Amino acid sequence: MEKSYSNSYKEAGVDVTAGYESVELIKADVKRTSIPGVLGGIGGFGGLFAPDLAGYEKPVLISGTDGVGTKLKLAFLMDKHDTIGIDCVAMCVNDVVCAGAKPLFFLDYIACGKNYPEKIAQIVKGIADGCVESGCALVGGETAEHPGMMPVDDYDLAGFTVGIVDEKDILDKSNVKEGDAVIGLASTGVHSNGFSLVRKVFDIDNADVLGLYQEELGGRTLGETLLTPTQLYVKPVLSLLEKVKVKSISHITGGGFYENLPRAYGEDLNCHIHKGTWEVLPIFNLLQEKGNICEHDMFNTYNMGIGMAVIVDPSDVDATLACMKECGIAASVIGEMEKGDHSVVID
Repeated sequence: MEKSYSNSYKEAGVDVTAGYESVELIKADVKRTSIPGVLGGIGGFGGLFAPDLAGYEKPVLISGTDGVGTKLKLAFLMDKHDTIGIDCVAMCVNDVVCAGAKPLFFLDYIACGKNYPEKIAQIVKGIADGCVESGCALVGGETAEHPGMMPVDDYDLAGFTVGIVDEKDILDKSNVKEGDAVIGLASTGVHSNGFSLVRKVFDIDNADVLGLYQEELGGRTLGETLLTPTQLYVKPVLSLLEKVKVKSISHITGGGFYENLPRAYGEDLNCHIHKGTWEVLPIFNLLQEKGNICEHDMFNTYNMGIGMAVIVDPSDVDATLACMKECGIAASVIGEMEKGDHSVVID
């Protein structure tokens, strides 16, 4: 008697046809990220990219990888998935540009409890938007279905980017000197860090709260404000690097000012930051008030309205501010470097 087989991969929770459908839905978004150097399209076992090395004396590749963290919970609760991919791209390319590198290409990884092709397409649309705005190509990715490990409506998102810079042009924090100016580039909000605390303070798992606080937040709801995508700084910074001798750059991510600023200067210096020299966004004031969070912890966790800090010679301040204005980024001098013990002083 012939043995019958009743089990299938689909019955185990993985629908490969949904995966095929997802690929078809994202092809147009992937295609619009294409830049010179992209070879072939998606669907192969690896993404191919041939960089143009003309003009580089000694090209150096710089890579970065990151995710979006628990900000994803906002996307789940609001059922809005077309901007979270911008966050993923930003968290990676903003790191790479801190070395002075131009991002070349990006790859994503999406793990989901169940593959809903339309949802995957929305996520990838955001990734493509971020890549286009950063001038890099989306050359590949992976969508992994994890039945039994993740709830069917949940997903996680991570990314990886590779950039290029001439070795002689890599930003070197040893060039930072006493008296150099610290210029803050405005953020769009909380960006993609500190959301575990945000969720606790506002009881975000109670979705009703997402429609509140419009008066405190300038007419926007809490949900809209928190889901605002991370600012992409790549094109403004690359433009600045062509005009000004930038000494060092710090991406203000998890760990806020106290952890990230010291990564941009030497052990014998302090970064002296002056409060009141930029606009602290309303979401941070509301978060501090509702959570009864001390000021030190706010600056130790959040960007407080400054997503990136650029260190330049005082003679380059005006040119830096003018360049940022041309690029549509609000910027101001927020402090200066002084002799010290590798600390951050905020007063």
